[in-house]
Amino acid sequence: MSAQKITSLQKVTKKYFLDDVEVDAVKNVSLDINKGDFVAIIGPSGSGKSTLMHLIGCLDKPTSGEVFIEDKKISGLNENQLSEIRNKKIGFIFQSYNLLQKTSALENVQMPLLYQGVGKKERDRRSKELLIKLGLENRLGHFPSQLSGGQQQRVAIARALVTNPALILADEPTGNLDSKTGKEILELMKSLNKEGITIVIVTHDTEVAKSTNKIITIKDGEVVK
Repeated sequence: MSAQKITSLQKVTKKYFLDDVEVDAVKNVSLDINKGDFVAIIGPSGSGKSTLMHLIGCLDKPTSGEVFIEDKKISGLNENQLSEIRNKKIGFIFQSYNLLQKTSALENVQMPLLYQGVGKKERDRRSKELLIKLGLENRLGHFPSQLSGGQQQRVAIARALVTNPALILADEPTGNLDSKTGKEILELMKSLNKEGITIVIVTHDTEVAKSTNKIITIKDGEVVK
Protein backbone atom coordinates (compact mmCIF):
# COMPACT_ATOMS: atom_id res chain seq x y z
CA MET A 1 0.00 0.00 0.00
CA SER A 2 1.52 3.34 -1.07
CA ALA A 3 2.01 6.13 1.46
CA GLN A 4 -0.57 8.91 1.53
CA LYS A 5 0.93 12.12 0.15
CA ILE A 6 0.25 15.22 2.21
CA THR A 7 2.05 17.56 -0.17
CA SER A 8 3.83 17.06 -3.46
CA LEU A 9 6.01 19.43 -5.49
CA GLN A 10 6.55 18.56 -9.15
CA LYS A 11 9.36 20.37 -11.01
CA VAL A 12 8.70 23.58 -9.08
CA THR A 13 10.59 26.79 -9.89
CA LYS A 14 10.08 30.17 -8.22
CA LYS A 15 11.57 33.26 -9.83
CA TYR A 16 11.87 36.73 -8.29
CA PHE A 17 13.03 40.00 -9.78
CA LEU A 18 15.57 41.95 -7.72
CA ASP A 19 16.58 45.29 -9.29
CA ASP A 20 15.44 43.97 -12.69
CA VAL A 21 17.62 40.87 -12.27
CA GLU A 22 15.82 37.52 -12.47
CA VAL A 23 16.65 35.26 -9.52
CA ASP A 24 15.71 31.58 -9.29
CA ALA A 25 14.98 31.22 -5.55
CA VAL A 26 13.87 27.61 -6.10
CA LYS A 27 14.91 25.63 -9.20
CA ASN A 28 13.14 22.58 -10.57
CA VAL A 29 12.39 20.99 -7.17
CA SER A 30 10.40 17.78 -6.91
CA LEU A 31 9.61 16.22 -3.53
CA ASP A 32 6.87 14.39 -1.65
CA ILE A 33 5.91 14.67 2.02
CA ASN A 34 3.87 11.71 3.21
CA LYS A 35 1.47 11.30 6.09
CA GLY A 36 3.41 10.73 9.32
CA ASP A 37 6.72 12.12 8.00
CA PHE A 38 8.99 14.18 10.25
CA VAL A 39 11.09 16.15 7.78
CA ALA A 40 13.81 18.80 8.03
CA ILE A 41 14.49 21.15 5.14
CA ILE A 42 18.00 22.39 5.78
CA GLY A 43 20.28 24.86 4.04
CA PRO A 44 22.31 28.01 4.64
CA SER A 45 20.84 31.50 4.58
CA GLY A 46 19.80 32.38 1.01
CA SER A 47 19.61 28.73 -0.09
CA GLY A 48 15.91 28.94 -0.94
CA LYS A 49 14.54 27.04 2.06
CA SER A 50 12.21 29.89 3.13
CA THR A 51 10.84 30.16 -0.43
CA LEU A 52 10.34 26.39 -0.43
CA MET A 53 8.46 26.66 2.87
CA HIS A 54 6.23 29.39 1.41
CA LEU A 55 5.43 27.16 -1.56
CA ILE A 56 4.65 24.12 0.60
CA GLY A 57 2.56 26.31 2.92
CA CYS A 58 0.52 27.86 0.08
CA LEU A 59 1.84 31.29 1.06
CA ASP A 60 3.16 31.65 -2.48
CA LYS A 61 2.60 30.08 -5.90
CA PRO A 62 5.33 28.63 -8.14
CA THR A 63 6.43 30.39 -11.34
CA SER A 64 6.36 26.96 -13.00
CA GLY A 65 5.67 23.40 -11.92
CA GLU A 66 2.87 22.20 -9.65
CA VAL A 67 2.22 22.10 -5.90
CA PHE A 68 -0.40 19.68 -4.57
CA ILE A 69 -1.88 19.61 -1.06
CA GLU A 70 -3.59 16.24 -0.48
CA ASP A 71 -3.91 15.80 -4.29
CA LYS A 72 -5.43 19.28 -4.74
CA LYS A 73 -3.53 21.40 -7.26
CA ILE A 74 -3.02 24.93 -5.89
CA SER A 75 -1.95 26.71 -9.11
CA GLY A 76 -5.50 27.59 -10.19
CA LEU A 77 -6.71 28.76 -6.78
CA ASN A 78 -7.41 32.37 -5.84
CA GLU A 79 -6.21 34.01 -2.61
CA ASN A 80 -9.41 33.21 -0.70
CA GLN A 81 -9.16 29.53 -1.65
CA LEU A 82 -5.47 29.45 -0.68
CA SER A 83 -6.33 31.10 2.64
CA GLU A 84 -8.95 28.42 3.28
CA ILE A 85 -6.42 25.64 2.58
CA ARG A 86 -3.91 27.27 4.94
CA ASN A 87 -6.53 27.61 7.66
CA LYS A 88 -7.85 24.05 7.38
CA LYS A 89 -4.90 21.98 6.19
CA ILE A 90 -1.70 23.62 7.48
CA GLY A 91 -0.59 24.68 10.97
CA PHE A 92 2.25 27.21 11.11
CA ILE A 93 4.89 27.60 13.84
CA PHE A 94 7.29 30.55 13.57
CA GLN A 95 10.66 31.42 15.09
CA SER A 96 9.21 34.61 16.64
CA TYR A 97 6.01 32.84 17.82
CA ASN A 98 3.72 35.45 16.11
CA LEU A 99 1.34 35.57 19.08
CA LEU A 100 -1.13 38.44 19.56
CA GLN A 101 0.38 40.39 22.45
CA LYS A 102 -2.85 41.74 23.98
CA THR A 103 -4.54 38.34 23.83
CA SER A 104 -4.32 35.50 26.37
CA ALA A 105 -2.71 32.14 25.62
CA LEU A 106 -6.17 30.57 25.39
CA GLU A 107 -7.48 33.24 23.00
CA ASN A 108 -4.35 32.97 20.81
CA VAL A 109 -4.94 29.24 20.38
CA GLN A 110 -8.63 29.81 19.62
CA MET A 111 -7.93 32.26 16.77
CA PRO A 112 -7.79 29.75 13.84
CA LEU A 113 -11.05 28.17 15.06
CA LEU A 114 -12.66 31.61 15.17
CA TYR A 115 -11.77 32.05 11.48
CA GLN A 116 -13.38 28.67 10.78
CA GLY A 117 -16.61 29.76 12.48
CA VAL A 118 -16.35 27.18 15.29
CA GLY A 119 -18.65 27.99 18.25
CA LYS A 120 -17.25 29.41 21.50
CA LYS A 121 -17.90 26.30 23.61
CA GLU A 122 -16.05 24.05 21.13
CA ARG A 123 -13.24 26.62 20.72
CA ASP A 124 -12.78 26.68 24.50
CA ARG A 125 -12.79 22.91 24.82
CA ARG A 126 -10.29 22.19 22.04
CA SER A 127 -7.94 25.02 22.98
CA LYS A 128 -7.89 24.19 26.71
CA GLU A 129 -7.35 20.51 25.94
CA LEU A 130 -4.26 21.26 23.85
CA LEU A 131 -2.76 23.81 26.25
CA ILE A 132 -3.17 21.34 29.13
CA LYS A 133 -1.61 18.58 27.01
CA LEU A 134 1.38 20.86 26.33
CA GLY A 135 1.87 21.59 30.04
CA LEU A 136 0.32 25.06 30.17
CA GLU A 137 -2.72 24.38 32.35
CA ASN A 138 -1.67 27.19 34.73
CA ARG A 139 -1.03 29.70 31.92
CA LEU A 140 -4.38 29.81 30.06
CA GLY A 141 -5.12 33.43 30.99
CA HIS A 142 -1.54 34.71 30.71
CA PHE A 143 -0.48 37.15 27.99
CA PRO A 144 2.61 36.43 25.85
CA SER A 145 4.66 39.02 27.81
CA GLN A 146 4.00 36.96 30.96
CA LEU A 147 5.34 33.75 29.38
CA SER A 148 8.87 32.48 28.78
CA GLY A 149 10.09 31.85 25.22
CA GLY A 150 9.50 28.12 25.59
CA GLN A 151 5.97 28.69 26.91
CA GLN A 152 5.19 31.08 24.05
CA GLN A 153 6.37 28.48 21.53
CA ARG A 154 4.14 25.86 23.20
CA VAL A 155 1.19 28.24 22.78
CA ALA A 156 2.17 28.64 19.11
CA ILE A 157 2.33 24.84 18.73
CA ALA A 158 -1.12 24.49 20.32
CA ARG A 159 -2.45 27.14 17.91
CA ALA A 160 -0.96 25.21 14.97
CA LEU A 161 -2.53 21.94 16.14
CA VAL A 162 -6.00 23.16 17.12
CA THR A 163 -7.54 22.80 13.65
CA ASN A 164 -6.27 19.20 13.29
CA PRO A 165 -4.28 20.13 10.16
CA ALA A 166 -2.82 17.64 7.69
CA LEU A 167 0.61 19.27 8.00
CA ILE A 168 2.56 21.27 10.60
CA LEU A 169 5.10 23.65 9.05
CA ALA A 170 7.69 24.98 11.53
CA ASP A 171 10.07 27.76 10.48
CA GLU A 172 13.19 27.76 12.73
CA PRO A 173 10.99 26.81 15.73
CA THR A 174 13.92 26.76 18.18
CA GLY A 175 15.73 29.80 16.73
CA ASN A 176 14.80 32.19 19.57
CA LEU A 177 15.21 29.66 22.38
CA ASP A 178 18.16 28.67 24.58
CA SER A 179 19.57 25.21 23.88
CA LYS A 180 17.82 23.48 26.79
CA THR A 181 14.38 24.90 25.90
CA GLY A 182 15.05 24.22 22.21
CA LYS A 183 15.66 20.55 23.00
CA GLU A 184 12.42 20.41 24.99
CA ILE A 185 10.47 21.85 22.02
CA LEU A 186 12.10 19.32 19.65
CA GLU A 187 11.23 16.46 22.02
CA LEU A 188 7.65 17.73 22.09
CA MET A 189 7.57 17.73 18.28
CA LYS A 190 8.99 14.20 18.20
CA SER A 191 6.23 12.98 20.51
CA LEU A 192 3.57 14.72 18.40
CA ASN A 193 5.00 13.05 15.30
CA LYS A 194 4.82 9.65 17.03
CA GLU A 195 1.08 10.34 17.44
CA GLY A 196 0.88 10.52 13.64
CA ILE A 197 1.20 14.27 13.04
CA THR A 198 3.12 15.20 9.88
CA ILE A 199 5.77 17.85 10.60
CA VAL A 200 8.19 19.78 8.37
CA ILE A 201 10.88 21.87 10.08
CA VAL A 202 12.76 24.50 8.09
CA THR A 203 16.16 25.09 9.69
CA HIS A 204 19.82 25.96 9.14
CA ASP A 205 20.79 23.99 12.29
CA THR A 206 22.17 20.48 11.65
CA GLU A 207 21.46 19.43 15.25
CA VAL A 208 17.77 20.31 14.80
CA ALA A 209 17.70 18.45 11.49
CA LYS A 210 19.15 15.31 13.13
CA SER A 211 16.06 15.14 15.36
CA THR A 212 13.88 14.37 12.32
CA ASN A 213 13.45 11.17 10.30
CA LYS A 214 14.21 12.62 6.87
CA ILE A 215 16.50 15.49 5.81
CA ILE A 216 16.10 17.45 2.58
CA THR A 217 19.17 19.60 1.87
CA ILE A 218 18.75 22.65 -0.35
CA LYS A 219 21.53 24.78 -1.81
CA ASP A 220 21.25 27.62 -4.34
CA GLY A 221 17.57 26.81 -4.81
CA GLU A 222 18.11 23.14 -5.67
CA VAL A 223 17.63 19.98 -3.63
CA VAL A 224 21.12 18.47 -3.43
CA LYS A 225 20.39 15.57 -1.04
